[in-house]
Formats: sequence, structure tokens, C-alpha cells
Amino acid sequence: MPDIQHSEPLDPFEERLTAGLHDAGNAFETDRAALATAGALKGRRRLLRRRNAAVLSGAAGIALVGVGGALLLPSGDPAEAQAAHATAATPTATPTPVSGAALIKTLEKLLPDGTFSKAEARGTDEEPSPYVHVVYDDGKGASAVEVGLGRVQPGSDQARQTTRCPGKAFAHYDACGTSRLADGSVVMVLQGYEYPDRRVDTKLWSAELVTPQGQHVSINEWNAAAEKDAPITRSQPPLSPDRLRKVAAATAWRDAVDAMPVDPNSPVTPPSPTETGATLSVTSTLRTLLPKGLTVSETGDTDDSGFGYAVVDDGKGRTLVQVNVQADMADVEGQLFGSDAEVLSDGTKVAEHQGPGEKGGSGVVMWTVDTIRTDGRRVVISAFNSGAQDTPATRTTPALTMNQLRTIALSPNWL
Repeated sequence: MPDIQHSEPLDPFEERLTAGLHDAGNAFETDRAALATAGALKGRRRLLRRRNAAVLSGAAGIALVGVGGALLLPSGDPAEAQAAHATAATPTATPTPVSGAALIKTLEKLLPDGTFSKAEARGTDEEPSPYVHVVYDDGKGASAVEVGLGRVQPGSDQARQTTRCPGKAFAHYDACGTSRLADGSVVMVLQGYEYPDRRVDTKLWSAELVTPQGQHVSINEWNAAAEKDAPITRSQPPLSPDRLRKVAAATAWRDAVDAMPVDPNSPVTPPSPTETGATLSVTSTLRTLLPKGLTVSETGDTDDSGFGYAVVDDGKGRTLVQVNVQADMADVEGQLFGSDAEVLSDGTKVAEHQGPGEKGGSGVVMWTVDTIRTDGRRVVISAFNSGAQDTPATRTTPALTMNQLRTIALSPNWL
């Protein structure tokens, strides 16, 4: 079981990717395709990592991207901010820990009758955060079942992203739904797969629940005795979506979250749009800039990473369009834009690229326009001749021309 991290959540559909925006820029090689699309790739990877996480955050490091330390109350006293957060996050200053053994018993009680083996867990006072794992068999085949516990900032983009179904353009799954419980908690249940290319048909079903108080419960189940490198033992995981939802909503998990130590450095209130650097959704801006005559079938974004996308169709086949907006990229401008980059009258640099897709979809091509303003703001947009990068081409070229992509990337709306 990997360590639980939430500031960079884990993604069951792809390898764990943790590079920050500037780290991604610094890692670029001289290959123009890699340089031009790094921003879009960063946003896409962050979007995927937010979905269907196998584990959750612990007490340490709970903060939105780009926000470090405690935020100040109106009084400006960080100590008061920390104290207020501690009071809101847990009912007592010195909570009684819940042991790993107790968490195992809780999970076993919540599951239908069956046999259990290979149980392991971390208690609420253990680093990096509590979790419980068992192999469960209801008589129809062994299944790995895991629960991760943590906190997210109430009302934050992180909380919303956790319970939002992923876009079909970036994640393959059979079904996904989000519902609100009577107490205001939001829970997402996703019926997906362990491997993005389905090379092994291991199914991964998960529930992600976030309460109004920021308690976060993540439950994952597989149709095999282990998440990877184990033979499939049954056609479906043992818990139905409705049962998975009910297990996630059990009050025992919330009590365990309340028993976790509080990180005094976690922010008290969600950062403002100015603090996060995102005043508008990237996707909403993209939609206003799309050419007329396109039908939009799917959209999505992750505001904290400046990434957004839309799947459009002009009547001749689907096209994925993705945009990444990054501030303060001047320090890596030389690596992103070579001496051959076009320089406009206002100092904006522009690089264009047309080449094959990078995710293995048969016949997929990628058209990209990459721009950077004199203040370091970078806007990179890519379009594909398919509704997803890893599915076969639906048309010969993308629905948007290079000139249209250029117009979108250079729009003052991004400023």
C-alpha cells in the first residue's frame, strides 16, 4: 500500500505523476512537441490524478496548489487562524486515536457476510494517514477492498474536484454518478478500470465522499485479490454502487477522521481567485472563444492548475481541444521557446507545431499553438482529430484550424 498523499493525489488510471508546473517546464528537452504541449499535459495529468484515488490525504500538507502555510484571519494573526482551523476540524484538542485494528473491525462489520484475509491498516495517529485494506470474499471470489481517510478544505476547489466525475475524454469508465446526502455530504461513485489501456480487465470501483466539515472518505474495490498483478477472480467487484455509497457514508469513518491530529499549517479558508491565480474557469473562457458551428459534447477543467478542455464536433467527427494557462513562466521561457519562435509586436512569442498524437490512438494527430506574454503568462492550446487521445481518429484533421487555435491562444480574454 503506497503512502497516502493528497496534495498530489494518486491516479489508478496512470502512473503517479508529481511534477509541478515549473518542474514540468524545466524538464523539457529540445523536442518541440514536448515543449509545446507540456502545459496541457500537466493539466491533463492533474485532472486524472484527482479522480478515483486509491488513497487519501492525511493530516499533513492539506492545501490547495500554490498556497502554503496558514491563511490570516481579518485580525492578521496566523496563530488565531491555526487555532480556528483546529477548532473547526476536530471536536477535541487531543483526540483519542483510533487504532488500525479498530479500523479493520469497522470495515469488516460494514461489509456483507464473508471471509477476510491479508488485513492491514494504519491508525489515525500514524503517518502519513489512516487506511485499512482487506481481501474480502463473499463466496463469489476474492476482492481487495481499501478505505482511506483524510481531510479536505471545506468549500475548496479540492473538495469539489474530489467528488466530480472525470471527463470521458481522459478516463475510461463504465459509469459514474455524484449525489448529495441528507446531511449535505457529496459522494461520487465511479465504476472504472485499473489499467487505462485495458490490457488486463481488472475493474476498480470507488466511492469518494466529502462532508460539509471536510471529512474525506475514499473506498476502493477490485474484482481481484490485489489491485495489480493478480488474476481476476470475479466479473464485478463485490459491492454494488449503492452499497459502496452506503459504506462510504458510515459515521464510523467520520469519527475516525475527527480523531486525526490537525495540521496547524493547513489553511482556514479557501483561497480567493486572486490568490490562486484563477479568476475564471479556463473551460468557460475556452467555450466563449470557440468558433461558431461547433457542437460541444463534453467539457471539464481543474481551476487550480489552469487546465480546461472541450470535446467538439462540426458534423464531421469529434475533436478534443485542451488549454493550459500558466502564470509566471518567464523563468523557463528560454527552454519553452527557441530562437526561431515568432515574436509579435507586443513582445508575445508564438510557437506552432503539428505532429502525431502522444497517447497511442490510431491515426491521431495533434495541432498545437503555444504562446507566452511579456509578463510570463503562457497559454498553450492543442486540438486532436479524435474525441480522446487514446482512441482512434474520427476525422483526418482536427475540427479547428491552426489559425483558429492561434486566435484562441492570443485572445486578450486570458489576461
